[in-house]
Amino acid sequence: MSNKKRFNKIAKDIKAIKIQGARNIAKAALKAYHLNPCKSSKKKLLSLRPTEPMMQNVLDMAEKEDYKKILKHFDEAQEKINQSVLKLIKKNDVIFTHCHSTNVTNSLINAKKKGKRFEVYNTETRPLFQGRKTARELRKAGIKVTMFVDSALGVALSKEQGTKKASKIFIGADALTKKGVINKVGSEVIAQIAKINKIPFYVVADSWKFTKKNLPIEQRKLNEVWDKAPKNIKVKNPAFEFVPKKLIKGIITEHGLMTYNKFVKKASQ
Repeated sequence: MSNKKRFNKIAKDIKAIKIQGARNIAKAALKAYHLNPCKSSKKKLLSLRPTEPMMQNVLDMAEKEDYKKILKHFDEAQEKINQSVLKLIKKNDVIFTHCHSTNVTNSLINAKKKGKRFEVYNTETRPLFQGRKTARELRKAGIKVTMFVDSALGVALSKEQGTKKASKIFIGADALTKKGVINKVGSEVIAQIAKINKIPFYVVADSWKFTKKNLPIEQRKLNEVWDKAPKNIKVKNPAFEFVPKKLIKGIITEHGLMTYNKFVKKASQ
């Protein structure tokens, strides 16, 4: 397969969300750019997923930094994130997560390997069911997982209908901004319910997702929600939503666990 065909295949997979998670998207975009390093390649890749500052940051670096050096960062950052998450998990915790985050799943799998005893509640995450990927990865690692339909968030987070109360929440992020994070739609509702139920809400993410820019909220295709819907029915399919920093207990990056304000100060340096 030629470099051009390989580039187009990666681009198509990013656009169709066959490649999921900000970290995986950034790594794939870096690989594609490396196949044909030019301004037009960068422009095309950035147009695929507008709410992905990590991809923007990585492609900016790719113009001047060594390919392998950039790739090395992802594993080094994950290892440091793992260490911070490990310290937070207590015996018999019920950890709630939403959608799919490589940083979250990897840190939970590491905690399991280190002997931590806990279970996970997660959402199916419609309309593309990214939560199923999370559930499969965690279960394969031997972690007990209970998956809920998205509309059962209240049940999953508060002790009712035979469930345990979640003891803490770990979500990933597609973008880190000065005022809060942008993550999969549903994240703000989870943060609000967490506040009501006094459940600590943590963001787990690589600091390379930080941006000072104003980002658009990506709107996905309507047929993801309802293919061949009857005429004159409006369908909205926002991919992400904003979670204000006041709802975030702490953020865990490769710089450790800190308050959101402290993180912004460090990331802005």
